[in-house]
Amino acid sequence: MNMVTTGIVGYPVNANARPELIQLYKRTLDELKTKVPEKAAYRQSVEAFTTHRLKIAEENEDIASIEKLADAGQIEELISQAQEEIKLISKMAEWKAWEPLEEQIPPRQWEYFKKAPSTE
Repeated sequence: MNMVTTGIVGYPVNANARPELIQLYKRTLDELKTKVPEKAAYRQSVEAFTTHRLKIAEENEDIASIEKLADAGQIEELISQAQEEIKLISKMAEWKAWEPLEEQIPPRQWEYFKKAPSTE
Protein backbone atom coordinates (compact mmCIF):
# COMPACT_ATOMS: atom_id res chain seq x y z
CA MET A 1 0.00 0.00 0.00
CA ASN A 2 1.39 3.40 -1.00
CA MET A 3 0.86 6.29 1.37
CA VAL A 4 -0.79 9.38 -0.05
CA THR A 5 0.05 11.62 2.91
CA THR A 6 2.08 11.44 6.10
CA GLY A 7 -0.66 13.25 7.98
CA ILE A 8 1.98 15.72 9.21
CA VAL A 9 2.02 19.26 7.84
CA GLY A 10 5.32 19.97 6.12
CA TYR A 11 6.28 16.32 5.69
CA PRO A 12 5.38 15.03 2.24
CA VAL A 13 5.55 11.30 1.57
CA ASN A 14 9.07 10.27 0.56
CA ALA A 15 8.91 7.47 -2.03
CA ASN A 16 12.65 6.80 -1.60
CA ALA A 17 12.69 7.05 2.20
CA ARG A 18 14.57 3.93 3.27
CA PRO A 19 17.60 4.36 0.95
CA GLU A 20 17.74 8.06 1.78
CA LEU A 21 17.62 7.35 5.51
CA ILE A 22 20.40 4.76 5.26
CA GLN A 23 22.55 7.22 3.28
CA LEU A 24 21.94 9.96 5.87
CA TYR A 25 22.87 7.69 8.77
CA LYS A 26 26.10 6.67 7.02
CA ARG A 27 26.89 10.32 6.33
CA THR A 28 26.21 11.18 9.97
CA LEU A 29 28.73 8.58 11.12
CA ASP A 30 31.31 9.81 8.58
CA GLU A 31 30.83 13.43 9.65
CA LEU A 32 31.28 12.48 13.31
CA LYS A 33 34.52 10.65 12.55
CA THR A 34 36.01 13.59 10.69
CA LYS A 35 34.75 16.49 12.83
CA VAL A 36 34.30 15.39 16.44
CA PRO A 37 36.91 13.82 18.75
CA GLU A 38 36.37 10.16 19.58
CA LYS A 39 36.17 10.78 23.33
CA ALA A 40 33.58 13.57 23.08
CA ALA A 41 30.33 12.61 24.82
CA TYR A 42 28.35 14.14 21.96
CA ARG A 43 30.06 11.91 19.40
CA GLN A 44 29.61 8.80 21.52
CA SER A 45 25.92 9.50 22.03
CA VAL A 46 25.16 10.29 18.38
CA GLU A 47 27.22 7.33 17.16
CA ALA A 48 25.32 4.99 19.46
CA PHE A 49 21.81 5.97 18.40
CA THR A 50 22.74 6.46 14.74
CA THR A 51 24.40 3.03 14.55
CA HIS A 52 21.32 1.52 16.20
CA ARG A 53 18.95 3.21 13.77
CA LEU A 54 21.16 2.39 10.77
CA LYS A 55 21.06 -1.29 11.71
CA ILE A 56 17.25 -1.12 11.95
CA ALA A 57 16.98 0.53 8.53
CA GLU A 58 19.40 -1.90 6.89
CA GLU A 59 17.81 -5.03 8.38
CA ASN A 60 14.18 -4.10 7.66
CA GLU A 61 12.72 -3.47 4.22
CA ASP A 62 9.29 -2.59 5.57
CA ILE A 63 8.85 1.09 6.44
CA ALA A 64 6.33 0.34 9.19
CA SER A 65 8.84 -1.99 10.86
CA ILE A 66 11.57 0.65 10.70
CA GLU A 67 9.24 3.22 12.24
CA LYS A 68 8.14 0.86 15.00
CA LEU A 69 11.64 -0.31 15.90
CA ALA A 70 13.22 3.16 15.75
CA ASP A 71 10.33 4.48 17.87
CA ALA A 72 11.01 8.08 16.86
CA GLY A 73 8.23 8.95 14.43
CA GLN A 74 7.44 8.32 10.80
CA ILE A 75 10.29 7.65 8.40
CA GLU A 76 9.97 11.16 6.96
CA GLU A 77 10.54 12.47 10.49
CA LEU A 78 13.55 10.19 10.90
CA ILE A 79 14.96 11.66 7.69
CA SER A 80 14.40 15.18 8.98
CA GLN A 81 16.05 14.30 12.31
CA ALA A 82 19.08 12.86 10.50
CA GLN A 83 19.38 15.95 8.29
CA GLU A 84 19.25 18.20 11.34
CA GLU A 85 21.82 16.08 13.18
CA ILE A 86 24.25 16.48 10.27
CA LYS A 87 23.82 20.26 10.51
CA LEU A 88 24.36 20.10 14.27
CA ILE A 89 27.59 18.12 13.87
CA SER A 90 29.09 21.01 11.90
CA LYS A 91 27.92 23.48 14.54
CA MET A 92 29.30 21.36 17.37
CA ALA A 93 32.64 21.17 15.53
CA GLU A 94 32.61 24.95 15.10
CA TRP A 95 31.79 25.49 18.77
CA LYS A 96 34.21 22.78 19.98
CA ALA A 97 31.70 21.99 22.69
CA TRP A 98 33.91 19.23 24.10
CA GLU A 99 36.75 21.59 25.06
CA PRO A 100 37.10 22.92 28.62
CA LEU A 101 35.25 26.14 29.44
CA GLU A 102 37.23 29.35 29.09
CA GLU A 103 35.98 30.49 32.50
CA GLN A 104 35.16 28.32 35.48
CA ILE A 105 31.49 28.11 36.36
CA PRO A 106 30.35 29.58 39.68
CA PRO A 107 29.96 27.01 42.47
CA ARG A 108 26.64 25.14 42.35
CA GLN A 109 25.56 26.85 39.10
CA TRP A 110 24.05 23.67 37.73
CA GLU A 111 22.10 22.75 40.86
CA TYR A 112 18.33 22.86 40.61
CA PHE A 113 17.13 26.17 42.03
CA LYS A 114 14.67 24.62 44.52
CA LYS A 115 17.09 22.05 45.83
CA ALA A 116 17.97 22.51 49.49
CA PRO A 117 21.43 24.01 50.01
CA SER A 118 24.21 21.57 50.68
CA THR A 119 25.41 21.32 54.28
CA GLU A 120 28.87 20.20 53.31
